[in-house]
Amino acid sequence: MVSDHEVRCCSFDRGMSLHCCPAAGDPPAPAGTAEELLERARSLVPAALDAARAATGFGGRWKVIAARLERVPPCLSDLSSHPCFSKNSLCRELLQSVAATLAEAAELGARCREPPRAGKLQMQSDLDALAGKLDLNLRDCALLIKTGVLSDATVPPVAPAAEAAAQTDVRELLARLQIGHAEAKHRAVDGLLDALREDEKSVLSALGRGNVAALVQLLTATAPKIREKAATVLCLLAESGSCECLLVSEGALPPLIRLVESGSLVGREKAVITLQRLSMSPDIARAIVGHSGVRPLIDICQTGDSISQSAAAGALKNLSAVPEVRQALAEEGIVRVMVNLLDCGVVLGCKEYAAECLQSLTSSNDGLRRAVVSEGGLRSLLAYLDGPLPQESAVGALRNLVSSAISPDSLVSLGVLPRLVHVLREGSVGAQQAAAAAICRVSSSSEMKRLVGEHGCMPLLVRLLEAKSNGAREVAAQAVASLMSCLANARDIKKDEKSVPNLVQLLEPSPQNTAKKYAISCLLTLSASKRCKKLMISHGAIGYLKKLSEMDVAGAKKLLEKLERGKLRNLFSRK
Repeated sequence: MVSDHEVRCCSFDRGMSLHCCPAAGDPPAPAGTAEELLERARSLVPAALDAARAATGFGGRWKVIAARLERVPPCLSDLSSHPCFSKNSLCRELLQSVAATLAEAAELGARCREPPRAGKLQMQSDLDALAGKLDLNLRDCALLIKTGVLSDATVPPVAPAAEAAAQTDVRELLARLQIGHAEAKHRAVDGLLDALREDEKSVLSALGRGNVAALVQLLTATAPKIREKAATVLCLLAESGSCECLLVSEGALPPLIRLVESGSLVGREKAVITLQRLSMSPDIARAIVGHSGVRPLIDICQTGDSISQSAAAGALKNLSAVPEVRQALAEEGIVRVMVNLLDCGVVLGCKEYAAECLQSLTSSNDGLRRAVVSEGGLRSLLAYLDGPLPQESAVGALRNLVSSAISPDSLVSLGVLPRLVHVLREGSVGAQQAAAAAICRVSSSSEMKRLVGEHGCMPLLVRLLEAKSNGAREVAAQAVASLMSCLANARDIKKDEKSVPNLVQLLEPSPQNTAKKYAISCLLTLSASKRCKKLMISHGAIGYLKKLSEMDVAGAKKLLEKLERGKLRNLFSRK
């Protein structure tokens, strides 16, 4: 966790700390070359060590400080042995910070050999701060070598000069996320946000595991502004679609969920949007549920602003697509929340997500279907379908409900059939397909089949037989075949000029055409009519049926025999 302690640790000589991009009012860049600063730091080590070992009082603290001072020379050697040591400003900044810390150690050690000029508590605080600075210097030295930033100066540019320079700047910004005190990291996040907005590609190409881990740590920083900006960067990274798994593996989910629970308005919004994007992966969706992320998302759906509410609904919709977590969602009260969103969602996208969520929840669980109906979900779905462009997801949810959770009498009294007709007229092909599937499910009795026909579904289903989507053609043919067992519906189909041509086209023998068995069933019913048989023959049914007979498709031989007998009779009657 990034705390104010890190800022205090570097308050001694702010010019000696690692900084982000220079800005108005920032301390000047370190004076001297890297070699000069290295010599200065090395020359200060013996005095600092001697002072630490000779200090009187606070023996335990000075022992810890001395042990850390002993680690400084090897760190400086590792840093100076890098081939790019003298070519990067980060090295100079680090060396100046190390020199300042060593000077402070020598000064405090000298003070501890004299009669105390300040109280014990003040000296304890100073020693703790010194230990913190040494820790930070040692850690930053190791990180600076690991990040690979030092190597950028010697990598031959393979891109145009401007692009290569931009990539180098980005790598330095990413390194600064891990090195230095909290204020420096704050400025690094600002610079990274600007870089992402100007050239996302350069940032993504330079991004590494350590950089993501540093950003994730900033989600728990003490300062709300740093948390907000870190959440904004992670949101942009998630939306890029290139590092979702890296974000999760570096532990982003728990702090993101905490931000959703108790972050500022901006932080909460960015965290919810990030979770929405990440939850598109089934594995990450399971992890969000495992980290207790459902309740905070549900709370946002009930109380959040329009952007956060829509993103939370989208995230819950993604979670509901994973079958094994649906029961956990139901236990958190998701059904009632989604029904309320369908009724009162602030933005249209919210309602769409709610409908998709209800469709997923009701796809395979009778208990959840009954829960949706008992919470008033059916009425809400029907009201939503009254709009000018009925959505496929809402029709899909309705289809899931009509088969087992609603009695035939309720289907009629609630006005389900007029809504299905509306969808067949005005909906997208996907919505029409879902409506046709719903018609198949409700048409279990002769009475319901009659009512479906009386509502004007037959010509609309015949038109759907022309759809480009094989799935839509199949379910339309299935619905027509089922409804034709009602004589009134069969008469309507026989009268429709498009019915026979459309059904014959569905005899095409390719494996992709899954509607052919239903088309054969319909045409067998229509073959009792001489006019319909002539139409079948004239549209090439015999050729199709010969191929289907060879493939042993059910009913193909029977229909072929009927048509060929009729053709022979016509031939003899003309003679």
